[in-house]
Amino acid sequence: MHHSERDQPPIRELYDQYVLPTYARFPLCLARGEGSRVWDEAGREYLDFGAGIAVCSLGHAHPRLTEAISRQARTLGHTSNLYYTRPQGELAQRLVELVGVPGRCFFCNSGAEANEALYKLARRFGNLTSTGGRHEVITFHQSFHGRTLASIAATGQEKVRKGFEPLTPGFVQAVYNDLASVESVATERTAAVLLEPIQGESGIVPATAKFLCGLRRLCDARGWLLMFDEVQCGLGRTGDWCGWRSLGAPEVEPDAVSWAKGMAGSFPMGAIWVRDRPVTMHTGEAARLGDLYGPGSHGTTFGGNPLGCAAALATLDTITDEGLLAHAAEVGAFALEQLRGIGSSLIGEVRGVGLMIGVELDARTVSDTALGKSERAPSLQLVDCLQAAGLLAVPAGTHVMRWLPALNVTRTEVERAVAILKRVLAEV
Repeated sequence: MHHSERDQPPIRELYDQYVLPTYARFPLCLARGEGSRVWDEAGREYLDFGAGIAVCSLGHAHPRLTEAISRQARTLGHTSNLYYTRPQGELAQRLVELVGVPGRCFFCNSGAEANEALYKLARRFGNLTSTGGRHEVITFHQSFHGRTLASIAATGQEKVRKGFEPLTPGFVQAVYNDLASVESVATERTAAVLLEPIQGESGIVPATAKFLCGLRRLCDARGWLLMFDEVQCGLGRTGDWCGWRSLGAPEVEPDAVSWAKGMAGSFPMGAIWVRDRPVTMHTGEAARLGDLYGPGSHGTTFGGNPLGCAAALATLDTITDEGLLAHAAEVGAFALEQLRGIGSSLIGEVRGVGLMIGVELDARTVSDTALGKSERAPSLQLVDCLQAAGLLAVPAGTHVMRWLPALNVTRTEVERAVAILKRVLAEV
């Protein structure tokens, strides 16, 4: 049964009756988008600085992306991974070339699924290279790695885990940017370290170059894998294909990386890259790290299908052809300068790398305003106020507002967003 536009039920009614209430959604029903602008069902325009939480790398309805998806859908949409398809092979080659280090890829559907592939790689590595059953992965407080049962155990945020106990074993958390803390939680069961080079959900917190270099040395000395979760910060958002290379430690090479979000523009797509490095099995046999994932060891039905790979190839091609890496770095620096120049006492700190930006509210000064006199977190209330003023942003934790705009956002759009934020802060 299809409804005409005139007899469509209210969207909230449909959600209340038919959709599980797993999200505290903002009261806004978006209908269409173009570039960095979106419109709701009533036709009101908004400047979109959330981009689907860092997904829409090229903004909305980019002609090259829509054409690539349409063309592939008319040709071959899905085959499963029982067969070879050219788009998957070409995308794997492209990603390895972007990292610039020999390796191989596995494709999936999301960031959580990409991280699952990293956890399994760590266990496979630990169990096959030792007789003691190394299986633990060190992650970090305030990290976020997804919503699967393994991912909430890996995630260093209690609110994500609450109500889903017992947690999946095999994960311990250390203090971010603290090498001594990593050493203190390590045991003979440790197989790998996993971190976001820039923690996103906790408020845009970058790792220091010293910490990344120290982790690489420690992992080499202890025989652990070093794995990066670049689901939010990877593939252009920081002004580099590899987010960690924006942090002053380009010489650091991880053993594996997870991606998702912006890699296919708006199409659900995830992947991991595994470095081509030698490992020694506990039997003494030599192998390559990527070979530990042999036939039957891991899989997915939809991952790497022609439709998703065509979308990802078009996205990566467009980022290259339109110079969006340099653009993201330049416009991101401009945005940081503009935000720091607002001069509001409500802003405690502005952090960011490229177009991954966090504005932290000052807890003391905010407590005396309307934002601090409610049970609702100040970050959520600020996002509410910005939405009412025509700007979409994303909360992070209780006191941080994130900007994750399209990589082709313009300086004019940044200026407009800063003006809206400045006006809203003045009003509250």
